[in-house]
Amino acid sequence: MTGTFTTRTVDVTTGSAETMHDLTNACSAFLREVAHGRDGLLNVFTSYATSGLAIIETGAGSDNDLLAALRGILPADDRRRELHGGPGPGDDHMLPALVPPHATLPVVGGELELGTSQSVVLVTADRGGAAGRVRLSFLG
Repeated sequence: MTGTFTTRTVDVTTGSAETMHDLTNACSAFLREVAHGRDGLLNVFTSYATSGLAIIETGAGSDNDLLAALRGILPADDRRRELHGGPGPGDDHMLPALVPPHATLPVVGGELELGTSQSVVLVTADRGGAAGRVRLSFLG
């Protein structure tokens, strides 16, 4: 049996502070539409240069703890400079090295296979405010 591949993008407005945007419902809705009860893989990818994707418990404090840890590692100050010499968002652009811009997740019976408290979240460090695009791709 040959697998099928379906992909689409989801636009996300991230705001003007580092944040997490829960993508779990968008992922589940996409799978309901395209997986048709099949097993497979969901790949989630962001091409936004100052974002990454995490699988994390949200709402119980872990999301705030992750943002605080990232602020400690990548403080918002002027210690990093763009190549043209001016202050730049260098810390924001290093986020994907710590929180990868992709995640591949199992799909079983057409549904996302996550732990009880896990969510798929877009993590962004961009303090300038922006919109990001996330690509969802199902192979099953």
